[in-house]
Amino acid sequence: MNRKLTMALVGGLTITMNVFAQEQSSKAFPFVLPKEKPDIELSAALERNYDAYPAPRPEDNELYSQFKYTELKGFDYNGHDGTISRRDPSKVIFANGQYYVWYTYRNTPVPPQGAEKSNDTIPSSDWDLSEIWYATSKDGVHWEEQGVAVPRPPKPQVGWRSVTTTDILEWEGKYYLYYQGFMEASGKRGDDCPVAVSYADSPDGPWTPYNEIVIPNGGEGEWDQFSIHDPQPIVHDGKIYLYYKSDFDGDPNLVRMQGLALADHPLGPFRKHPLNPVINSGHETTLFPFKEGIAALVIKDGNEHFTIQYAEDGVNFEIASITNLMPTAAGPFMPDAFTDTDYGKGITWGISHITNATDWEHNHAILLRFDCDLSLDIHDPEMKKHNYYYKPEFYYQHGLSTKQQERIAEENARVRKGDK
Repeated sequence: MNRKLTMALVGGLTITMNVFAQEQSSKAFPFVLPKEKPDIELSAALERNYDAYPAPRPEDNELYSQFKYTELKGFDYNGHDGTISRRDPSKVIFANGQYYVWYTYRNTPVPPQGAEKSNDTIPSSDWDLSEIWYATSKDGVHWEEQGVAVPRPPKPQVGWRSVTTTDILEWEGKYYLYYQGFMEASGKRGDDCPVAVSYADSPDGPWTPYNEIVIPNGGEGEWDQFSIHDPQPIVHDGKIYLYYKSDFDGDPNLVRMQGLALADHPLGPFRKHPLNPVINSGHETTLFPFKEGIAALVIKDGNEHFTIQYAEDGVNFEIASITNLMPTAAGPFMPDAFTDTDYGKGITWGISHITNATDWEHNHAILLRFDCDLSLDIHDPEMKKHNYYYKPEFYYQHGLSTKQQERIAEENARVRKGDK
């Protein structure tokens, strides 16, 4: 072949390969993660990274955070023998120069004994035979218990068996405590506990019971026919948005989802949203104003547990981040919960609980403080880290049960015998 022709062919091939390489390089995902979605074909995972989350990096996601925990001072638990329990705190509010929190308080002669053994003094569960108490604090860590806010009313009024799991609303200068009212020991029939309310002119009370069911259980065959738990009110779009949880689909594998009821006045009437349930996962209900909408901490149960979600309309929630060690039954401090804010600033701390603080024989819950960075007002890089390191002891605490150990021993025995 002519030498000049050969060189021309080689040169042309080199140019073609360089152009091809440049084209391929321009289509490759870049080394530096773009802040905006690049205009190239992306995998489903990369599309989701830009379209499903507020930011492509957790560090820049205002709805991502780790959670830190602090022991609270000022609460006595009778040596953690199971006779005193504090759980399910309300959101924290600031009034009269101090912080306030309300919670379920149980003080019984013995720890919970189950529904069959329960009576007028023996609780069936940790929240049975309880009242609503409250405490105040100057710093959110050291608390002074003030005593009962809402006692159990006489039978047969709503809550005569137990009043539990409260949350606070401030509306036009008055205060409203929503709570579950049990009419029989928990566990005897699907936790029968429609939502009741008491109101006062001051966070210190005295509290006047409304003596009416505010949000009733659903009708027969409906998802919330047996229970409406964890009422949490927020003022949004000029209305009271009261979120709640229900258990359904049958014990022991209960499904837990979150519903919404709306009202123009704290005493109702409340109208359940036609799209209920509005969140398909979660255990306790924790939501807060954020930007133009509502954010939700979705802990525990369901396909989307341990996520933080967001809905601009307060109804159609989408996952905004995935995290862990989320606070259980969180009651955040959210100054704009009742201001009908146009642009929520988020949360940085609150009170939550830990159930079964020792063992089931002495079953009780304790209150603790959590801190986080789910706020537009602060930027705490430590809270935005997304890799946890635990000591071996932490993992060993999550060891095999006796039943699982026996199953594995049987499997090993079959393997040694050559059985399939």
